[in-house]
Amino acid sequence: MFLRLLLLIGALALLWWAARRGDRRPRAAAPPASARVPAAPESMVRCAHCGVHLPGSEVLRDSAAQPYCCADHRRAGPRAPVA
Repeated sequence: MFLRLLLLIGALALLWWAARRGDRRPRAAAPPASARVPAAPESMVRCAHCGVHLPGSEVLRDSAAQPYCCADHRRAGPRAPVA
C-alpha cells in the first residue's frame, strides 16, 4: 500500500514538473550592443550669466538669443567678464 502511494505521488510530481516545463516559452533575445543605435550627441551651451553648461534643448534665450540656464538669470542678463 505504501509503495503504491509513493509511486502515485512520484507520478503526479513528474506530470506537474512536465506541465510546468512546457509552459516556458523562449524569450526574445535582446539585440546585440553593436546593433543598437546610440542617440545623437546634443550640443552643450554655456549660460551667459553664470557659465553653467547645459544641453541646447534646455536653455532659455533672451531677445538677443543669448542662452540662460533659468528665468532668473535671463532677467538678470549677462554677467560682465571678470578680468
